[in-house]
Amino acid sequence: MLNILSGFIGLVTLILMIPAVLPLLGGLNWLLVPIALFGAFVGMLSSKNGGRNFCLIVAAFGALRLFLGGGII
Repeated sequence: MLNILSGFIGLVTLILMIPAVLPLLGGLNWLLVPIALFGAFVGMLSSKNGGRNFCLIVAAFGALRLFLGGGII
C-alpha cells in the first residue's frame, strides 16, 4: 500500500513539475523536489522499490532543472 502511495506522490509531483520546465517557473522546483523526496521516504517504508525509485527519478529531474537554471530560473 505504501508503494502505491509513493508512486502516486511521484506521479502528482511529476505532473506539477511540467510547468516548472518553462523559463521563469523553475523556482517551483524548490517546492517539488522535497515533495518527491518525501514520496521516496514513504516508498522506503514499503517492501517494494518501484514507488521509491520513481520518486527518486522525479527528484533527480527537478534537481537537474534547478542546477541548469542556476537555482532560480
